[in-house]
Amino acid sequence: MLDNRESEIIELVKKNQEFSSKEIFEAVTSTVSYATIKRILTNLVSSNLLSVKGNGKGTRYIISSAYELLEPIDIAKYYGKEIDEREIKSSFNFNLISEILVKHNVFTDSELTRLEALQQKYVNNVLQLSESEYKKELERLAIDLSWKSSQIEGNTYSLLETERLLKERETAAGKTKEEAIMLLNHKDAIDFIIENPDYLIPVSISKIEDIHSILVKDLAIDKNLRKRRVGISGTNYRPLDNEFQISEALTAMCELINNKENRFEKAFLALVILSYIQPFMDGNKRTARIVCNAILMNNKCCPVSFRTIDSIDYKKAILLFYEQNNVTRIKEIFIDQFEFAVNTYF
Repeated sequence: MLDNRESEIIELVKKNQEFSSKEIFEAVTSTVSYATIKRILTNLVSSNLLSVKGNGKGTRYIISSAYELLEPIDIAKYYGKEIDEREIKSSFNFNLISEILVKHNVFTDSELTRLEALQQKYVNNVLQLSESEYKKELERLAIDLSWKSSQIEGNTYSLLETERLLKERETAAGKTKEEAIMLLNHKDAIDFIIENPDYLIPVSISKIEDIHSILVKDLAIDKNLRKRRVGISGTNYRPLDNEFQISEALTAMCELINNKENRFEKAFLALVILSYIQPFMDGNKRTARIVCNAILMNNKCCPVSFRTIDSIDYKKAILLFYEQNNVTRIKEIFIDQFEFAVNTYF
């Protein structure tokens, strides 16, 4: 979250549209040095919350076009309002992909440093494992991911029941056939991306459809891009309902991901934008989590199981992105879960 000084500066710039550092220094209410103001401004610019206009003595600070994307939001306060009380972006925002995400990085330099340090730890750990030990850990992660990804979508299997099902094909008493199929399909999808390590290089609509088809096999879910409207519980956000616009949005997403240089950003954007587009009648977030992991693995990164995230917290973070196009909470989850995976499995 922003501290009081940062919040005050942001509000000053919002109110005046553009401000010089001297004007900001003279306008702030707290007693701080000019050097401190300059340092805060530098941090806000590096965090993509402010942008710089001009140079030298003519330098002015303006609100970044990525501000809504990256603005720290108190999620408890946000969901303190009922669904119809929240002011949201109710329709799909094409500019988010074509104008904002194409120009800005979602991760700060410090966040990327943290991710790269964790990735190096993963690489070092894997070098010390035998091939069989590595496969055993990857299998453990795959079971956890299958369980958690299914649980987020309402599956009632416990982790132990999931392990028994995936290892021994033993179904749990009192559970539906569909729940077992969902879990088995998850494992098949993960096995597929492990066996085809370059499958999503580059990312394409047809390859995403292939992964979705594995996830919904033998379930009463339509394959291929949806041709009719779909609703999302818990929000007034309405996804695209036109097949051609859905295809257009997916094409833009694939182009964005393929053109991004950072591997973590590629994976993260797949996670959030695929969920946001909702291209299928069902199984969208499941597909997004598998595609996210496929990109990580295709780029030699540690995959993520999401095992310790609370399902409600995950859904709230995704809904915040739908409603405000804000990544702050889901980004925290992604980074924390990457750290958990590195420290837990390998």
